[in-house]
Amino acid sequence: MMEIRVSVIIPNYNGMEYLDNCINSLRGQDFKNFEIIVVDDASADESVAYLKTCDDIRLFCHKENVGFAASVNDGIKEAKAEYVLLLNNDTVAGRSFVGELYKAVRTDEKVFSVSAKMLSMKDPTMMDDAGDYYCSLGWQFTTAKDRPASEYRKATEVFSACAGAAIYKRDLLLELGGFDEAHFAYLEDVDLGYRAKWRGYRNLYWPRAVVKHAGSAVSGSRHNEFKVRLTARNNIYLIYKNMPLWQIILNAPQLFAGILIKMAFFAVKGLGAAYLEGLLQGVRLCGNQSEMRPDYSKIPMPVQIRMEMELLANTFRRILMRVSI
Repeated sequence: MMEIRVSVIIPNYNGMEYLDNCINSLRGQDFKNFEIIVVDDASADESVAYLKTCDDIRLFCHKENVGFAASVNDGIKEAKAEYVLLLNNDTVAGRSFVGELYKAVRTDEKVFSVSAKMLSMKDPTMMDDAGDYYCSLGWQFTTAKDRPASEYRKATEVFSACAGAAIYKRDLLLELGGFDEAHFAYLEDVDLGYRAKWRGYRNLYWPRAVVKHAGSAVSGSRHNEFKVRLTARNNIYLIYKNMPLWQIILNAPQLFAGILIKMAFFAVKGLGAAYLEGLLQGVRLCGNQSEMRPDYSKIPMPVQIRMEMELLANTFRRILMRVSI
């Protein structure tokens, strides 16, 4: 029997339009030592009927919609391999995609996760994502969105892997507590990367692992009420959970400025109310999740200072990008 070295986990919610192409691209991989697990999150379309016809996947179905984080956590628990590869359902993987990510995550014992080169499905000469960054403005961002793919040919360290197409060390992921299900969806991958970095692990971008991504297949667009509200909520929670008190106080001016800028941006788009509602939901969530904050007294101050310096460096990186929020 073939040894399973990677478990590919696809969370699915009403993704029938994309599933066939996604799964067929995995069937055509050069690297063969992997299994495919699909976790369906209570889809209302024909997804489950189609998936039940696929003899080469393991299917798990939710009776109610519980979100991305809970879905992938369920897949991770069922995984047989040492490494888990998360893949959005609206993707088409290049032939060496799985093998390259498997190779990359094993380059160093301190590598926790590796993000793939995500190209735009509409225009594969342009980037969709190349790993994510987080800064002292309280913003998650990628330097790659809508940039020429030719500019992203070098492997580099990033703040966190984009869970839309990334591989993780399963044992460490479970040790970290998995994806925080309080997020439901959005920023759960940044939160996980943040926690791994506090433990001294690294997250990489690997350009030789290529995947095309449709993007916003479930939420419907780049900016919409659901996404804006949930992202604002989760970002408040992410700050509360992952920054020591001194860091929150030090970064308060930048964080406040970041909130005001986004408020103005979304107000112009008619989404200001959704953004404000998300902020208020985030404050309430922090009160209900106080036990999720780690004991920062156990993290050496030099480590905390290095994290702050990285957040500041990422702030300058974001300012210099001069692109849309």
